[in-house]
Amino acid sequence: MMFNVPQFIDVEDKVAGPLTAKQLFWMMGMGAAILVVSFLFPGPATYIIAVPVVIVFVLLAFYRPNGQPLIAYVVQAFFFLFRPKVLMWRRPTAAPYHAPEKKAEQAAPIRAKTVTQDEIRRIAQLMDKR
Repeated sequence: MMFNVPQFIDVEDKVAGPLTAKQLFWMMGMGAAILVVSFLFPGPATYIIAVPVVIVFVLLAFYRPNGQPLIAYVVQAFFFLFRPKVLMWRRPTAAPYHAPEKKAEQAAPIRAKTVTQDEIRRIAQLMDKR
């Protein structure tokens, strides 16, 4: 029995042309924000204020650092800035472990092993056979 395995499950569906639903909503939000700005600030002030608004909304809609939407980074930055940062240090309840001291023993002197030519030939023959 054959089953169809879905492909490209990490790609969002396109709703309007090349835009996904999230991107479309960000663009509609940008349009609404520009409309509000144009009513509040008539004249050239509209253009001065609208340019940063457009840039912010376009970044929120299309920019994905490290494969994550930019709004996720904005939310995490908000939480980082406004949540209390409590760092607690607790003194260890048990005394730290100290290894018992060893008496200095006199170690036997280490002798350098000498290898003769015959031993080298014998080892080489063993290696060649395997």
